[in-house]
Amino acid sequence: MIVSVVIVIFMLLLLGTGFPIFLALGGAGAIGLFLAKGPMALALAATSFFGQLNSFEMIALPLFILMGHVLSKTPIGKDLFEVASKWLVRLPGGLAIASVGACTIFGAVSGVSIAGVAAVGSLAVPEMVKRGYDRKLAAGSVVTAGALSMLIPPSVPFIIYSAISGESVAKLFIGGIVPGLAIAFMLSALILVKVWLKPELAVSTADVSNTWRECLSSLKKIWHALLLILLVLGSIYTGIATPTEASAVGAAGAFLIAGFAYKTLNIRTVLAILRESLKVSAAILLIMGCARIFGDYLNIVRLPQTLTSFLLGLHLPNMIIMLTIMALLIVLGMFVDGVSLIVVTTPILLPLVTAMGYDPLWYGIILVINLELAVVTPPVGLNLYTLRGVCPFLSIEEIIQSSIPFLAVEVVVLIVFTLFPALSLWLPSFIR
Repeated sequence: MIVSVVIVIFMLLLLGTGFPIFLALGGAGAIGLFLAKGPMALALAATSFFGQLNSFEMIALPLFILMGHVLSKTPIGKDLFEVASKWLVRLPGGLAIASVGACTIFGAVSGVSIAGVAAVGSLAVPEMVKRGYDRKLAAGSVVTAGALSMLIPPSVPFIIYSAISGESVAKLFIGGIVPGLAIAFMLSALILVKVWLKPELAVSTADVSNTWRECLSSLKKIWHALLLILLVLGSIYTGIATPTEASAVGAAGAFLIAGFAYKTLNIRTVLAILRESLKVSAAILLIMGCARIFGDYLNIVRLPQTLTSFLLGLHLPNMIIMLTIMALLIVLGMFVDGVSLIVVTTPILLPLVTAMGYDPLWYGIILVINLELAVVTPPVGLNLYTLRGVCPFLSIEEIIQSSIPFLAVEVVVLIVFTLFPALSLWLPSFIR
């Protein structure tokens, strides 16, 4: 037991010193296997690595990543913002609410949070500032809502969690809809309240009038995106296609939209898209394979089971333990990226969650809600630096400060969905 704890600490130290994540996981796992079972056990490392990746379901991950990268090269984020602003501009803080709406819809065609922040933020934030919106309100509405791409299906984190836990990708996808829409609604409500209390935060647009004909006509700009969402998610939920098959439809549809609707594709752009998506996919798959080595070592030495027995032996209320886990994940998310957080913690914490009688599907949903905080909290919050990159007139300090009230709202939503599991599970219950 002491040796296994030392191996875990060794792995964490490697991560903390900036060692490549896949080497930290794979190296610590291989050393642990050698110490536990001798040289012959090292063959298990190779088996674990390829066993994790050698599945039909895993094909969906690089294809959904490809879909997101293709659409990020189009003006679709600009169109989504413009359409949403036509529908919502008369509300107090309407443009900021439109940014939340645009990020939510973009999440349904992307699955990568930084893509949503870049695509929507590059237009929405400068436009709001130009129209007299408070800089922090403009930045905060995008940097946090961009993380909805992680929760609104198709979601890359759900695919990763599915590969580790064995839960249905389709059920995870549909399980993310209710909390995703809840977060979007609560972020919008926060904007409404802030502008109502301090009207100077946003220029009044109450006198702007868009007729129903103009609003409906604006949908022509994004009909292809809405159709792609319908084809991808509709085919999964109706059972017509598996998530892997739907991901192929999504990637092909993204190329059609970029090539024919926006005409933004050429040989150089296509090669850049393929290179970027391959780099991201390969990095994630490499981490997942090495995480499986580390996870199998933990199972061999029965560390998750020992931890479970210890915590259950304390006779604390289960919900206290769950809230503690959520708090721990929030802290870890400040220093570790979302993918690493899933692959490192799930093999350790999931046995504890299931031993307490909780549904692993529900845990996967609230885990991804938690990851939304990870991409916005410093010092490793990727969304913060992405928005800084596309809006260089904002300082990183301004962006961090702008995110604080929005993060507080997301924490409240996380607590609610943790305390009431049925909120997450009622929609997936309709899928067999």
